[in-house]
Amino acid sequence: MDISIENSIPEELKQYQEYLQYQKNYSLYTIESYCHDIVEYLNWLKGENLSFLTVEYSDIRFYLMYLKDEKNDHNTSINRKLSSLRSFYKYLANEGKVKTNVFSFVNGPKKDKKLPRYFEYNELEELFSVPDRRTPMGQRDLLLLEMLYATGVRVGELTSIKVSDINLSLKQILILGKGNKERYVTYGEYCEDALKEYLNDGYSKLNVSDSPFLFLNQHGGVLTERGVRYILDQLIKKTEIHKNISPHMIRHSFATHLLNEGCDLLTVQKLLGHESIKATQIYTHVTTDRLKEVYYHSFPRAKR
Repeated sequence: MDISIENSIPEELKQYQEYLQYQKNYSLYTIESYCHDIVEYLNWLKGENLSFLTVEYSDIRFYLMYLKDEKNDHNTSINRKLSSLRSFYKYLANEGKVKTNVFSFVNGPKKDKKLPRYFEYNELEELFSVPDRRTPMGQRDLLLLEMLYATGVRVGELTSIKVSDINLSLKQILILGKGNKERYVTYGEYCEDALKEYLNDGYSKLNVSDSPFLFLNQHGGVLTERGVRYILDQLIKKTEIHKNISPHMIRHSFATHLLNEGCDLLTVQKLLGHESIKATQIYTHVTTDRLKEVYYHSFPRAKR
Protein backbone atom coordinates (compact mmCIF):
# COMPACT_ATOMS: atom_id res chain seq x y z
CA MET A 1 0.00 0.00 0.00
CA ASP A 2 1.16 3.52 -0.69
CA ILE A 3 -0.64 4.98 2.35
CA SER A 4 0.79 4.66 5.84
CA ILE A 5 0.36 5.98 9.33
CA GLU A 6 3.59 7.91 9.70
CA ASN A 7 5.32 5.07 7.85
CA SER A 8 4.00 2.40 10.23
CA ILE A 9 1.16 -0.06 9.79
CA PRO A 10 -0.31 -1.76 12.87
CA GLU A 11 0.48 -5.45 13.12
CA GLU A 12 -3.26 -6.18 13.33
CA LEU A 13 -3.81 -4.60 9.92
CA LYS A 14 -0.97 -6.62 8.39
CA GLN A 15 -2.53 -9.79 9.78
CA TYR A 16 -5.92 -8.71 8.43
CA GLN A 17 -4.43 -8.26 4.97
CA GLU A 18 -3.08 -11.82 5.10
CA TYR A 19 -6.47 -13.06 6.30
CA LEU A 20 -8.24 -11.44 3.35
CA GLN A 21 -5.70 -12.77 0.87
CA TYR A 22 -5.16 -16.32 2.05
CA GLN A 23 -8.37 -17.23 3.86
CA LYS A 24 -11.00 -15.11 2.11
CA ASN A 25 -9.26 -15.31 -1.29
CA TYR A 26 -10.01 -11.67 -2.05
CA SER A 27 -8.32 -10.05 -5.03
CA LEU A 28 -5.37 -7.76 -4.38
CA TYR A 29 -7.38 -4.80 -5.68
CA THR A 30 -10.18 -5.49 -3.19
CA ILE A 31 -7.71 -5.88 -0.33
CA GLU A 32 -6.04 -2.60 -1.25
CA SER A 33 -9.42 -0.84 -1.29
CA TYR A 34 -10.32 -2.22 2.15
CA CYS A 35 -6.98 -1.23 3.62
CA HIS A 36 -7.09 2.22 2.06
CA ASP A 37 -10.35 2.91 3.92
CA ILE A 38 -8.97 1.49 7.16
CA VAL A 39 -5.75 3.51 7.00
CA GLU A 40 -7.72 6.71 6.41
CA TYR A 41 -9.72 5.91 9.55
CA LEU A 42 -6.57 5.11 11.55
CA ASN A 43 -5.01 8.40 10.51
CA TRP A 44 -8.11 10.24 11.74
CA LEU A 45 -7.93 8.39 15.06
CA LYS A 46 -4.28 9.34 15.44
CA GLY A 47 -5.16 13.01 14.93
CA GLU A 48 -7.81 12.67 17.65
CA ASN A 49 -5.42 10.82 20.02
CA LEU A 50 -7.63 7.73 19.95
CA SER A 51 -6.71 4.06 19.72
CA PHE A 52 -8.49 1.77 17.23
CA LEU A 53 -8.50 -0.97 19.89
CA THR A 54 -10.40 1.09 22.47
CA VAL A 55 -12.53 3.35 20.27
CA GLU A 56 -16.16 3.72 21.35
CA TYR A 57 -19.43 4.20 19.51
CA SER A 58 -19.58 7.89 20.48
CA ASP A 59 -16.18 8.44 18.84
CA ILE A 60 -17.36 6.89 15.58
CA ARG A 61 -20.18 9.42 15.33
CA PHE A 62 -17.55 12.16 15.12
CA TYR A 63 -15.75 10.21 12.41
CA LEU A 64 -18.96 10.14 10.38
CA MET A 65 -19.30 13.89 10.85
CA TYR A 66 -15.72 14.27 9.63
CA LEU A 67 -16.41 12.26 6.47
CA LYS A 68 -19.63 14.11 5.73
CA ASP A 69 -18.84 17.71 6.73
CA GLU A 70 -15.09 18.03 6.29
CA LYS A 71 -14.31 15.58 3.49
CA ASN A 72 -17.68 16.03 1.77
CA ASP A 73 -17.80 12.32 0.96
CA HIS A 74 -20.86 11.05 -0.88
CA ASN A 75 -23.18 8.68 0.96
CA THR A 76 -22.04 5.79 -1.21
CA SER A 77 -18.42 6.42 -0.28
CA ILE A 78 -19.24 6.67 3.43
CA ASN A 79 -21.17 3.42 3.35
CA ARG A 80 -18.30 1.68 1.59
CA LYS A 81 -15.87 2.87 4.25
CA LEU A 82 -18.20 1.73 7.02
CA SER A 83 -18.43 -1.67 5.36
CA SER A 84 -14.62 -1.92 5.27
CA LEU A 85 -14.36 -0.97 8.94
CA ARG A 86 -17.23 -3.25 9.95
CA SER A 87 -15.39 -6.20 8.38
CA PHE A 88 -12.09 -5.17 9.98
CA TYR A 89 -13.61 -4.95 13.46
CA LYS A 90 -15.43 -8.24 12.99
CA TYR A 91 -12.04 -9.81 12.34
CA LEU A 92 -10.55 -8.06 15.40
CA ALA A 93 -13.43 -9.26 17.59
CA ASN A 94 -13.08 -12.85 16.36
CA GLU A 95 -9.37 -12.70 17.10
CA GLY A 96 -9.99 -11.33 20.60
CA LYS A 97 -8.26 -8.02 19.86
CA VAL A 98 -11.37 -6.00 20.79
CA LYS A 99 -14.30 -6.83 23.03
CA THR A 100 -16.97 -6.06 20.46
CA ASN A 101 -17.44 -4.86 16.90
CA VAL A 102 -18.45 -1.26 17.56
CA PHE A 103 -19.17 -0.72 13.88
CA SER A 104 -21.97 -3.29 13.96
CA PHE A 105 -24.03 -0.65 15.77
CA VAL A 106 -23.33 2.09 13.20
CA ASN A 107 -25.91 2.84 10.52
CA GLY A 108 -24.62 4.64 7.47
CA PRO A 109 -26.44 7.38 5.56
CA LYS A 110 -29.09 6.45 3.03
CA LYS A 111 -27.59 5.28 -0.21
CA ASP A 112 -27.54 7.66 -3.14
CA LYS A 113 -30.09 6.33 -5.61
CA LYS A 114 -28.19 6.19 -8.85
CA LEU A 115 -28.89 4.07 -11.87
CA PRO A 116 -25.98 2.00 -13.19
CA ARG A 117 -24.04 3.80 -15.89
CA TYR A 118 -23.69 1.94 -19.18
CA PHE A 119 -22.64 2.38 -22.78
CA GLU A 120 -24.98 2.61 -25.73
CA TYR A 121 -24.51 0.13 -28.58
CA ASN A 122 -22.90 2.70 -30.89
CA GLU A 123 -20.46 3.76 -28.17
CA LEU A 124 -19.30 0.18 -27.72
CA GLU A 125 -18.85 -0.20 -31.47
CA GLU A 126 -16.64 2.90 -31.48
CA LEU A 127 -14.66 1.54 -28.53
CA PHE A 128 -14.18 -1.85 -30.19
CA SER A 129 -12.75 -0.18 -33.30
CA VAL A 130 -9.83 1.38 -31.39
CA PRO A 131 -7.39 -1.55 -30.77
CA ASP A 132 -4.85 -2.19 -33.53
CA ARG A 133 -5.42 -5.83 -34.45
CA ARG A 134 -2.08 -5.99 -36.27
CA THR A 135 -0.22 -6.00 -32.92
CA PRO A 136 -0.24 -8.53 -30.05
CA MET A 137 -1.27 -5.82 -27.58
CA GLY A 138 -4.05 -4.64 -29.87
CA GLN A 139 -5.38 -8.19 -30.26
CA ARG A 140 -5.31 -8.61 -26.49
CA ASP A 141 -7.10 -5.30 -25.91
CA LEU A 142 -9.84 -6.13 -28.39
CA LEU A 143 -10.39 -9.51 -26.75
CA LEU A 144 -10.46 -7.82 -23.35
CA LEU A 145 -13.28 -5.52 -24.51
CA GLU A 146 -15.19 -8.25 -26.32
CA MET A 147 -14.96 -10.71 -23.44
CA LEU A 148 -15.99 -8.18 -20.78
CA TYR A 149 -19.04 -7.27 -22.84
CA ALA A 150 -19.88 -10.76 -24.13
CA THR A 151 -19.82 -12.41 -20.71
CA GLY A 152 -20.45 -9.65 -18.16
CA VAL A 153 -17.71 -11.03 -15.91
CA ARG A 154 -16.16 -9.00 -13.11
CA VAL A 155 -12.64 -7.67 -13.71
CA GLY A 156 -11.16 -10.04 -11.10
CA GLU A 157 -12.86 -12.96 -12.81
CA LEU A 158 -11.50 -11.81 -16.16
CA THR A 159 -7.87 -11.60 -15.06
CA SER A 160 -8.13 -15.06 -13.44
CA ILE A 161 -9.15 -16.82 -16.67
CA LYS A 162 -6.69 -19.47 -17.82
CA VAL A 163 -6.56 -20.78 -21.37
CA SER A 164 -7.48 -24.20 -19.99
CA ASP A 165 -10.74 -22.72 -18.62
CA ILE A 166 -12.02 -22.09 -22.16
CA ASN A 167 -14.02 -24.66 -24.10
CA LEU A 168 -13.56 -23.47 -27.67
CA SER A 169 -16.03 -25.92 -29.20
CA LEU A 170 -18.87 -24.98 -26.82
CA LYS A 171 -17.82 -21.31 -26.62
CA GLN A 172 -17.93 -21.46 -22.83
CA ILE A 173 -15.58 -20.30 -20.07
CA LEU A 174 -15.33 -21.68 -16.54
CA ILE A 175 -15.36 -18.69 -14.20
CA LEU A 176 -14.26 -18.69 -10.57
CA GLY A 177 -16.55 -16.11 -8.96
CA LYS A 178 -17.08 -14.63 -5.53
CA GLY A 179 -16.70 -17.09 -2.68
CA ASN A 180 -14.81 -19.47 -5.00
CA LYS A 181 -18.10 -20.43 -6.66
CA GLU A 182 -17.78 -21.71 -10.21
CA ARG A 183 -20.09 -20.93 -13.11
CA TYR A 184 -19.96 -21.20 -16.88
CA VAL A 185 -20.40 -18.19 -19.14
CA THR A 186 -21.02 -18.23 -22.86
CA TYR A 187 -19.54 -15.94 -25.50
CA GLY A 188 -20.69 -15.13 -29.01
CA GLU A 189 -19.16 -14.94 -32.46
CA TYR A 190 -17.53 -11.51 -32.17
CA CYS A 191 -15.73 -12.59 -29.02
CA GLU A 192 -14.91 -15.94 -30.64
CA ASP A 193 -13.21 -14.21 -33.59
CA ALA A 194 -11.16 -11.98 -31.26
CA LEU A 195 -10.21 -14.97 -29.09
CA LYS A 196 -9.04 -17.12 -31.99
CA GLU A 197 -7.01 -14.27 -33.48
CA TYR A 198 -5.33 -13.58 -30.15
CA LEU A 199 -4.58 -17.23 -29.36
CA ASN A 200 -3.23 -17.91 -32.85
CA ASP A 201 -1.01 -14.83 -32.98
CA GLY A 202 -0.63 -12.25 -30.20
CA TYR A 203 -0.83 -14.63 -27.25
CA SER A 204 2.12 -16.74 -28.36
CA LYS A 205 4.22 -13.60 -28.83
CA LEU A 206 3.33 -12.19 -25.41
CA ASN A 207 3.58 -15.48 -23.54
CA VAL A 208 7.37 -15.56 -23.15
CA SER A 209 7.15 -17.20 -19.70
CA ASP A 210 4.73 -20.01 -20.58
CA SER A 211 1.96 -18.52 -18.44
CA PRO A 212 -1.34 -20.41 -18.10
CA PHE A 213 -3.34 -17.16 -17.93
CA LEU A 214 -5.20 -15.74 -20.91
CA PHE A 215 -4.58 -12.02 -20.46
CA LEU A 216 -0.91 -11.06 -20.28
CA ASN A 217 0.96 -7.78 -19.99
CA GLN A 218 3.76 -6.64 -22.27
CA HIS A 219 6.33 -8.53 -20.18
CA GLY A 220 4.46 -11.83 -20.34
CA GLY A 221 3.12 -11.67 -16.80
CA VAL A 222 -0.54 -11.98 -15.86
CA LEU A 223 -2.50 -8.78 -16.47
CA THR A 224 -3.67 -7.25 -13.18
CA GLU A 225 -7.03 -5.62 -12.44
CA ARG A 226 -5.29 -2.26 -12.29
CA GLY A 227 -3.72 -3.01 -15.65
CA VAL A 228 -7.17 -3.66 -17.16
CA ARG A 229 -8.43 -0.33 -15.84
CA TYR A 230 -5.40 1.46 -17.28
CA ILE A 231 -5.95 -0.13 -20.70
CA LEU A 232 -9.61 0.91 -20.72
CA ASP A 233 -8.67 4.48 -19.76
CA GLN A 234 -6.21 4.66 -22.65
CA LEU A 235 -8.66 3.17 -25.15
CA ILE A 236 -11.52 5.56 -24.42
CA LYS A 237 -9.18 8.53 -24.81
CA LYS A 238 -8.91 7.56 -28.48
CA THR A 239 -12.67 7.87 -29.02
CA GLU A 240 -15.17 10.71 -29.07
CA ILE A 241 -16.99 9.20 -26.08
CA HIS A 242 -17.18 11.64 -23.17
CA LYS A 243 -17.72 9.13 -20.39
CA ASN A 244 -15.56 7.61 -17.72
CA ILE A 245 -14.96 3.93 -18.21
CA SER A 246 -14.50 0.96 -15.93
CA PRO A 247 -14.79 -2.82 -16.26
CA HIS A 248 -17.95 -2.71 -14.15
CA MET A 249 -19.51 -0.19 -16.52
CA ILE A 250 -19.11 -2.72 -19.34
CA ARG A 251 -20.71 -5.32 -17.05
CA HIS A 252 -23.59 -2.87 -16.54
CA SER A 253 -23.87 -2.53 -20.31
CA PHE A 254 -24.00 -6.31 -20.74
CA ALA A 255 -26.89 -6.65 -18.27
CA THR A 256 -28.76 -3.59 -19.49
CA HIS A 257 -28.61 -4.59 -23.15
CA LEU A 258 -29.80 -8.11 -22.37
CA LEU A 259 -32.85 -6.75 -20.56
CA ASN A 260 -33.50 -4.20 -23.30
CA GLU A 261 -33.60 -7.05 -25.80
CA GLY A 262 -36.16 -8.98 -23.76
CA CYS A 263 -34.02 -11.28 -21.61
CA ASP A 264 -35.68 -12.22 -18.33
CA LEU A 265 -34.26 -11.11 -14.98
CA LEU A 266 -33.55 -14.61 -13.65
CA THR A 267 -31.39 -15.43 -16.65
CA VAL A 268 -29.44 -12.18 -16.24
CA GLN A 269 -28.97 -13.04 -12.56
CA LYS A 270 -27.42 -16.39 -13.47
CA LEU A 271 -25.22 -14.89 -16.17
CA LEU A 272 -23.89 -12.22 -13.79
CA GLY A 273 -23.28 -14.72 -11.01
CA HIS A 274 -25.47 -12.85 -8.52
CA GLU A 275 -26.44 -14.72 -5.35
CA SER A 276 -29.68 -12.78 -4.96
CA ILE A 277 -32.19 -11.45 -7.48
CA LYS A 278 -32.13 -8.17 -5.53
CA ALA A 279 -28.64 -7.45 -6.80
CA THR A 280 -29.88 -7.88 -10.37
CA GLN A 281 -32.93 -5.67 -10.00
CA ILE A 282 -30.86 -2.50 -10.31
CA TYR A 283 -30.67 -3.30 -14.03
CA THR A 284 -34.40 -3.05 -14.63
CA HIS A 285 -34.00 0.50 -15.90
CA VAL A 286 -34.89 -0.42 -19.47
CA THR A 287 -35.11 2.44 -21.91
CA THR A 288 -38.29 4.31 -22.73
CA ASP A 289 -38.13 3.03 -26.27
CA ARG A 290 -38.02 -0.54 -25.06
CA LEU A 291 -40.97 0.04 -22.72
CA LYS A 292 -42.99 1.55 -25.56
CA GLU A 293 -42.08 -1.35 -27.83
CA VAL A 294 -43.26 -3.92 -25.29
CA TYR A 295 -46.43 -1.94 -24.58
CA TYR A 296 -47.46 -1.63 -28.22
CA HIS A 297 -46.59 -5.26 -28.88
CA SER A 298 -48.34 -6.68 -25.79
CA PHE A 299 -51.33 -4.49 -24.94
CA PRO A 300 -54.38 -5.56 -27.01
CA ARG A 301 -55.84 -2.03 -27.35
CA ALA A 302 -52.59 -0.20 -27.92
CA LYS A 303 -53.27 0.03 -31.67
CA ARG A 304 -56.14 -0.66 -34.06
